[in-house]
Amino acid sequence: MSGLATNGYVHGYSADEARRLADQADTLAGLLHADTFFPPGSRVLEAGCGVGAQTAHLVARSPGARVVAVDVSEDSLAEARARVAGVEWHRADLFDLPFPDGSFDHVFVCFVPEHLKDPAGALARLRRVLRPGGTLTVIEGDHGSAFFHPDSAAARAAIGHLVELQAAAGGDGLIGRRLQPLLSGAGFADVVVRPRTVYVDATRPALVEGFPLNTFTAMVEGVRDDALSAGLTTPAAWDRAVADLRRTAGDGGTFHYTFFKAVAVKPEGPA
Repeated sequence: MSGLATNGYVHGYSADEARRLADQADTLAGLLHADTFFPPGSRVLEAGCGVGAQTAHLVARSPGARVVAVDVSEDSLAEARARVAGVEWHRADLFDLPFPDGSFDHVFVCFVPEHLKDPAGALARLRRVLRPGGTLTVIEGDHGSAFFHPDSAAARAAIGHLVELQAAAGGDGLIGRRLQPLLSGAGFADVVVRPRTVYVDATRPALVEGFPLNTFTAMVEGVRDDALSAGLTTPAAWDRAVADLRRTAGDGGTFHYTFFKAVAVKPEGPA
């Protein structure tokens, strides 16, 4: 997940956020990447690689592919270089990619369009650097898909504040539900979108800490100062919301969230 030029990355670039991204990638690797594979010798672009949390899984699952990763943040790229070997790294803006038309066989984008003011325009830029017949894979979340037990009006309000803050920064925390029309509108063909659901309860102990606590609740906690500064909530209400979200990972708690994974093809013919 990465902020790109002229767009506000609402989660920030702190060390805590870098850890959260790594925890998220590792926890969800099987769910999101079990069917992510690029053939040996293929040239793959990861657009908006951030700290390399997803890049590590791309490289592990497609060891023969030639992976090129770009991000606008030099600090994030420095972390990514330290995390993953065998990748060609570039500092670049998604809207001004330094590659010729048709440079890549495949493009991979994870948790990036949700932070962009013009996701459709970004997808069209990615189509340019993809060869005809090449594929684009996009993974996104949708914060409106979160529901849990025990239910909490305070927690639901805090999630709504996160969505509002992301919208104010030019993004869309509900973008998962509209991947299909976005990709079709950006000129891609054969668009297939499928949900990837995370469901956590006491029978799935490996997920309890990794997702509702270290991924989702940590994401909500990370925008506390912004929510207070914007006057969206009070310290007491926010702390109650976080406590309630944490309770969903305790005895008797359950948590549900849906990601959306899309695969689309660049049609043959003019770019």
